[in-house]
Amino acid sequence: MITRLRLSIVFALALILLAMAVSPGLRPAKAQTNAHDPTWWSKYEFILNNGPDADAGSTNSVSYGGNVDVSNECGPQSETFITLDPNKPKTLAAGSNEIFRLPMRGYYSSNGGTSWGGVDLPLPPAKSKSGIDFGSDPTLAFDSRGNLFYGYIVVFFAKGNGINGTQMAVARSTDGGKTYPTATFFAFENGTNHFNDKPMITADQNLGSPFRDNVYIAWDAASGGSIGGGVRLATSTDHGASFSTKRVDDPSGPGRSIGASPAVGPNGEVYVAWNDYVANAIVFNRSFDGGNTWGTSVTISPKTLPFDIAVPAESFRGALVYPSLDVDRSSGIHRGRIYCSWMDLTPANVTDIFISYSDNNGANWSTPAPVTDQFLSPVDRFNHWMSVDPITGGVNIAFYDTRNDTSGARYQTDSYLARSSDGATWNSPDIRVSNVSSNEHDCSGVFPCPGINYGNQQGDYEGLVSFGGVSYPVWTDSRRQLDAASGCQRPYLMEEVFTAKVK
Repeated sequence: MITRLRLSIVFALALILLAMAVSPGLRPAKAQTNAHDPTWWSKYEFILNNGPDADAGSTNSVSYGGNVDVSNECGPQSETFITLDPNKPKTLAAGSNEIFRLPMRGYYSSNGGTSWGGVDLPLPPAKSKSGIDFGSDPTLAFDSRGNLFYGYIVVFFAKGNGINGTQMAVARSTDGGKTYPTATFFAFENGTNHFNDKPMITADQNLGSPFRDNVYIAWDAASGGSIGGGVRLATSTDHGASFSTKRVDDPSGPGRSIGASPAVGPNGEVYVAWNDYVANAIVFNRSFDGGNTWGTSVTISPKTLPFDIAVPAESFRGALVYPSLDVDRSSGIHRGRIYCSWMDLTPANVTDIFISYSDNNGANWSTPAPVTDQFLSPVDRFNHWMSVDPITGGVNIAFYDTRNDTSGARYQTDSYLARSSDGATWNSPDIRVSNVSSNEHDCSGVFPCPGINYGNQQGDYEGLVSFGGVSYPVWTDSRRQLDAASGCQRPYLMEEVFTAKVK
């Protein structure tokens, strides 16, 4: 969650005054001036200034036509992720950041996303008597035996004394995400050299793999100090009970990277891609022994945007540049093909989603190509995620899109889905998934506006999972930001977690 000071000082102060007038005591998170601060920093600032909100209680999802409000709860949520059990494809699990609360939020569905329940994820004890800790950055994966793993980071701090450190967390559920009775906390860093940030998790679901059910979680540890921590990957061979960590990028390099994305090939190959914002490239590495040893990093593609960009649709932050990596594990002709997608700037000075693929275990990569519908008028695409269908081999990419903003301001966003049978041709029209546009800039004619910057907006990414010709995107949706929030500490629901089923 990287907040940016995009607007003029006068306009920013006006919004802050409006927010404080409507919601007394609610102080907006301070916008960052350093774009390379950890992405959880705005949540830390909000909780530091305001204290955490109370328990969210039970979740009862609400349908809006073909869309479902998964969270339907107090306060804003952002940075969504989703997965499913390949043995029970109607069993879905998702997660999001709780911006005003300490724990992560988990969601579960046993009927293919028609209805959902919710649960909080565990947190370890604070590091001091006056300390607080909170979770950030959700990521989820099932193994081949139905175990569900929810990865996140834990941030420790004491009021007035700054950050005490960060730690990786992986919680385990054996009932499809209804409960998380166990969690493993590891890789604590005190922040002297770096902070942990942006984890992504995967598991080896291949029944014939020598590393079947290994769990892999990758993250960057390059933020917050003069010495970069680089890209790291932790491996569990005991169903999440313990993890061993390796550095994936060049250990002698500057370690200035973000957005590590892991994936597993059909024979247990482990792949990781990330954004090296010093080299300004999407970079890749691989392991053929279950993550124990790694080769030499390979550049998938150079790019234009090093780190992020202040797109109009995000009024207080930048859209982050990061890769999404996946592999064709189907029995089709492209089995083993690796795909990598990312956002970059086009010659028309708008953002778009690009993809490249490799047919030789990542040694060489195809020329990057856009995946979305192309228009003459300016349209921004950002916060994407990719999922390769393990049954059909189809490549699916979800993203936020501003094409439906007829004003030309590019404020309104919708969730869209691009599809391809092979990742090389993208001739099918994109599918609009959200049936109502979101707008982080206005309040549907209500004035004064209760405040747009809840310290998160859409977050850094949205989620997607595809299986058997069906895709489930999940996104942050602000259509209900002025709906009354009965029994909540704040008067409005703000941003909610939405999903849909796309055949």
